[in-house]
Amino acid sequence: MNKPVWLLPLLLPLVGTAAAQDSGACPYLAADTGLTWEHRGTGDSDFCRALREDGSEAFGLTIAKDAPFKPKGGNRAERVNIDGREVTWYRTEIAGTQIQARETVVQLPDGRVAYIWVQAKTPDQLSQALQQTQSMKFGATRLSSN
Repeated sequence: MNKPVWLLPLLLPLVGTAAAQDSGACPYLAADTGLTWEHRGTGDSDFCRALREDGSEAFGLTIAKDAPFKPKGGNRAERVNIDGREVTWYRTEIAGTQIQARETVVQLPDGRVAYIWVQAKTPDQLSQALQQTQSMKFGATRLSSN
């Protein structure tokens, strides 16, 4: 069967994008976010960074038994829905910067938690990143540590 060889250079970038987006231990992201995952696994935890096309971080998360973050009621900010769960984002400050930051914890079906953070330079960038987090899906098979 004759396959058009000229298609190969056009299709290779798509294969790389799919592989980068589908980092098995990280949650699923909707394709329309334009984000790809960078993943690092250590022992019983996973570290995932959602990267924009320019390589900058839109948001990040760790999936582990325990979260390093304990919410404080007075820092409540936005409420959103992530993978069918109502989630409250909490304001946090990064000393010496004008960065707008949020963090939250999502309880996962396998008993672990996802600690998620967003750091943005502008209110628009913050809003966009928070919206992108809402496309995440934490499926049981995607959360396997194996």
